[in-house]
Amino acid sequence: MKCPHCNNELSEVPLCYGIEAPYYFYTVPEEKRTELIRDFCVIDEQHFFIRGHIEIPIIDSKEKFIWSVWVSLSEENFLKSNELLHVEGRENEKPYFGWLSTELSIYPITTLSLKTMVHTQEVGAVPLIELEQTNHPLAVEQREGITMGRVKEIAHLINHSQ
Repeated sequence: MKCPHCNNELSEVPLCYGIEAPYYFYTVPEEKRTELIRDFCVIDEQHFFIRGHIEIPIIDSKEKFIWSVWVSLSEENFLKSNELLHVEGRENEKPYFGWLSTELSIYPITTLSLKTMVHTQEVGAVPLIELEQTNHPLAVEQREGITMGRVKEIAHLINHSQ
């Protein structure tokens, strides 16, 4: 498969991209950083983050495109999500409010601080992140889906901007 923008050969188009830590993790001095363990991050014992997935339907496909992102939670909701980490039935938990804490630079408008709802999934699955229904391009894509052409465009933008 060829990239439609630069004609470079792509062995396959990834359907998931992720960020290792919340945006804010990189903005504080090293000695101030606290814990970053898999899908959880705490900064200065006062900022709490959880990793989840924004799923975007791919039009005319059963596949989904996924952004693996970080969301800030209140301390109360962060501690509750940790308590329920291995508890069966946790998917029945009410969604938690959070702020998107990942900058997805391929969008023309910042993705930082978009309002979200964090939906806990069954044990072993990361939460699903639902964006507030706004006109932000990411929220529109989550709501309306994207074409496979857009998936290829995202691959191009990510692979050629690093």
